[in-house]
Amino acid sequence: MQQPNDDRFRHRDLNWLSFNERVLQEAADKINPLYERMKFLAIFSSNLDEYFRVRVSQLRQMKRVKKSIRKKLALRPSKITKQIIKEVKEQQNAFGDIYHNQIIPELAENGIHIKDAAHYSDNHKKFANSYFNKKVEKHIKPMLIDLNKENELFLENSVLYFLITFKNEDKLAVVNIPVEECGRFVMMDDVDGEYNITYLDEIVRHEAFKIFPEDDITGIYEIKLSRDAELYIDDIYEGVLAEKIYASLNQRTDGQPTRLLYDAKLPKEIHKKVRKLLNLGKIDMMPGGQYHNFKDFFSFPDPTNNTRLHFKELPALPHKTLDKSKNYFEDIAEKDQALHFPYMSFSYVEKFVDMAAEDKDVTDISISLYRVADESQLTNSLIKALENGKKVTVFVEAKARFDEENNISWGRKFEEKGANVIYSYPKVKVHSKIMLIGRNEGEEKVRYAYIGTGNFNAETSKIYCDHAIFTANKNITKELHRLFKVLEGELIIPREKNLLISPFSTRQEFVKLIYNEIENAREGKKAKITAKMNSLEDEEMIELLYKASEAGVEIRMLIRGFTCLIPGIKGLSENIYITSVVDRYLEHGRIYLFENGGEELMFYGSADWMNRNLDRRIEVISPVLDEDIKQEFKEILNIQLKDNVKARIQDAEESNKYIERKKGDKKIRSQYEIYKYLKKKHTS
Repeated sequence: MQQPNDDRFRHRDLNWLSFNERVLQEAADKINPLYERMKFLAIFSSNLDEYFRVRVSQLRQMKRVKKSIRKKLALRPSKITKQIIKEVKEQQNAFGDIYHNQIIPELAENGIHIKDAAHYSDNHKKFANSYFNKKVEKHIKPMLIDLNKENELFLENSVLYFLITFKNEDKLAVVNIPVEECGRFVMMDDVDGEYNITYLDEIVRHEAFKIFPEDDITGIYEIKLSRDAELYIDDIYEGVLAEKIYASLNQRTDGQPTRLLYDAKLPKEIHKKVRKLLNLGKIDMMPGGQYHNFKDFFSFPDPTNNTRLHFKELPALPHKTLDKSKNYFEDIAEKDQALHFPYMSFSYVEKFVDMAAEDKDVTDISISLYRVADESQLTNSLIKALENGKKVTVFVEAKARFDEENNISWGRKFEEKGANVIYSYPKVKVHSKIMLIGRNEGEEKVRYAYIGTGNFNAETSKIYCDHAIFTANKNITKELHRLFKVLEGELIIPREKNLLISPFSTRQEFVKLIYNEIENAREGKKAKITAKMNSLEDEEMIELLYKASEAGVEIRMLIRGFTCLIPGIKGLSENIYITSVVDRYLEHGRIYLFENGGEELMFYGSADWMNRNLDRRIEVISPVLDEDIKQEFKEILNIQLKDNVKARIQDAEESNKYIERKKGDKKIRSQYEIYKYLKKKHTS
């Protein structure tokens, strides 16, 4: 884990919280419709859960390293963790304020009322009793704890529980809230267009006396435990790594606790007892509101069907060439074709694979799958290709966090149908989004490539902003073919001259490109770097950017997530300006543009400037060679650089200020402007 130098680098985990604050800002921004703001609350909550399961758990693991070694490596896990806890508490207070003072009143203005048990009417009480008896009670698993005895309390990861206190202070109880089986929200009734909805939690709370009929309940407090998400396997094990991961998946449910979120009303004396029961430290205890798991707001019902409460639908745009194409191979051979998601449909990719599966001249399909969707048209087409006698090679990433089980399951399905399935290697992830199709055309074997910035997943393509290019360029397809041979174990290195492939050449080539801008600046030529990515962490790249800034290179960056670079510091980074766009869709594309003395070089692909993407993953960054597509990418990039509605400045103070529009400036909300731009270009 990269550690901070306070003067030159931010700590990635602290700056990530700045990104999640931008998500929270979207929940408060009344430009967004009410239900979309609720979804941003859900995203914030979901992000934070994963953060504690992955990043905070790593900090905890580091605390086990000997103090002398930590000192030598400048590791300060306790200090960083305390800073994280402080910042998270402030954000959760802001979260509570948005929920209680904005969301709840606005729901009420629209006739939607969230009822808690304390405010149930007589009819609501009858409803809660009946609903509990018929649907909930069978899933309740109460645990009664005698505090006079030695106890080991096990709570499942991210499951909601009630901690119940009694007059008899020697007893506690824990009751699960069965959200997975019953759903989180329950419609109670509607009267004259006024809709009453309750949390499942409140129904269980109301019926708690039935679960413990002979006890005097004094308090009911919601709690939730987050556990370490890492899999406890050794990458140097012999054998198929996928099998080791598959066998280890169940350990994720009982990993080390990283955070107990509890109702802040929990009495202090009970607080201590719970800590002891769960073997937690003080720093692991996080006070919160009455409810947890706000990620469930993704499924909050809208009984009004009021379109004003949701984003206006933006139908997928047609691609001017592929939409009318009867033969993708002919059109791609003639000219590269670019796609932009979610503005365009992922169905173009699915259709291409389906064409390949049916085409008698296609001999082979190779594809890398990082996050495999559930059954989809693409996976069905790959199976159809196998049934039609094509050679299909599928590289499955077995270590895509939280998708391991689904990925490996699909790998096995492909194997059963006769595909050549290769799983990831120890210590190397395949994060590239690539496909290669071989086709006999006369006496020649022609290859067609697809290189993208996003996963082969139709569902995520509707919410992730990504770019992709179909090409038959021989230089690109030849090098991609060699990369697949590397993945299959037939070659050791891909020997690329056009593509940038991690861990072989990406770092070296980016270093050369930055040094080229530095030299041009020193010679008085125009020198500029424009880069869009998800995250910036790699220390060598950041030092180079500082060096370029000092040399006078203009550096303009779009970074959605965290950055360890500190911009705008005189004598260090005064020529570096960074903005972040968080809006309706998740910005996920990576585009790199270098001035190159007036002959601009543009690249796009799957790699951020992070150590793992440059040195420990198989990544593909491709040059944009088609001049029309380069111009299209550039115009999309320029629209994002001009965003003055949803762009925040990533400054040295981490203030997350929105860009201020000057009087008379046109409002530019980049995601909507890109939609308009592509609509005009592809439908005119």
